[in-house]
Amino acid sequence: MRLRRVRSELSELSDLSDLSDLSELSDLSEREIADAAALLGGLVAGGAALGWVDPPAPDEVRRLLTAVAADRDAVLVVAGEDGGLAGLGYWRRYDRPTHRPHADVEKLAVDPRFQGRGLGRLIMTELIAAAREAGVEVLTLDQRADNTRAAALYESLGFRQYGRLERFVAVGDQRFDKLFYALRLAG
Repeated sequence: MRLRRVRSELSELSDLSDLSDLSELSDLSEREIADAAALLGGLVAGGAALGWVDPPAPDEVRRLLTAVAADRDAVLVVAGEDGGLAGLGYWRRYDRPTHRPHADVEKLAVDPRFQGRGLGRLIMTELIAAAREAGVEVLTLDQRADNTRAAALYESLGFRQYGRLERFVAVGDQRFDKLFYALRLAG
């Protein structure tokens, strides 16, 4: 189980130097789970590409995050202050034996009030550091092509696009390309 909490003065967050405390803890608080459900539900309702077409139910978010936090082959990073949650991200190792040296960033979500202020970068930087510590060789992720801000963030962190599936993601009648990224950490 690897859960990392990033605490920061989010109202003054401008770069990684604002990081004030990082700790590894064992359980998500009830408030963090509720905040995560509200965050993910609100982002999906607003059209964010997080793997859901409709906002996830709170119980679904609880099951997902509890499973990720309990998974010895995953790292969940939650960011916030005063017990509240402003963003989260996680990666999991691949299950296939031939892919075990690698992991996939499955979610990165930041409260709109904190977007554009470095919180996504902070969460991703912590996920990358945790992957290095865990001996992950290649960290991958995919994203919907219309999320150009996320693409710019990933590329600025060293991720390189290695593939594209045209018109692969279906949201109602709309179709979006799916982009694949990788960051080589070792090997």
